[in-house]
Amino acid sequence: MFGLVNKGLEDMVCSQYGEATWEKIKSKAQVEIEAFISMDSYPDDITYRLVDAASAVMAMPATDILEAFGKYWLLFTASEGFGSLMEMAGDNLPEFLQNLDNLHARVGLSFPELQPPSFLCSNLEAESLKLHYYSDRPGLTPMVVGMLKGLGEKFDTDVDIQLTNSKAQGNDHQELSIAHKPKCPFKQILNRDKN
Repeated sequence: MFGLVNKGLEDMVCSQYGEATWEKIKSKAQVEIEAFISMDSYPDDITYRLVDAASAVMAMPATDILEAFGKYWLLFTASEGFGSLMEMAGDNLPEFLQNLDNLHARVGLSFPELQPPSFLCSNLEAESLKLHYYSDRPGLTPMVVGMLKGLGEKFDTDVDIQLTNSKAQGNDHQELSIAHKPKCPFKQILNRDKN
């Protein structure tokens, strides 16, 4: 994974629990890297060890940490220079989700070694869709759920997310059913008209 992911995790922990907690997590994970460099690539194992250590240090399930990080990731990446790309990806939740692979392709111009997950939308209805999530990295579905909840907040949309099919059930990817309803549809129309 790129250092930006580990930097994001560090930023979340430090801003919500303090630097001393982050130092405990790094120590427990046996990570001696002083500072992660956004554009450098690091073994996935470092990120997994940091999440496991955070779970132990903060006495929280790893799934809760990953979900919280998913929500945080949206704000963090926007502040790290990717906000304009995110703004171009869509004016509402379904549009944004349909453009995720395009967004990752654009980010890949800055990170040529990027190995992002892939997303495909199906069963598009007025207030629901299925999101197919393909990744070679195991165990990160809670992070995707957190990102979806964060996107719901970004687009002022209520979301209900259910894992309906998974690799554990023999599927080759994770499948999430998403019910979505804008809290204020007129607000989305006004935002779209501004652009």
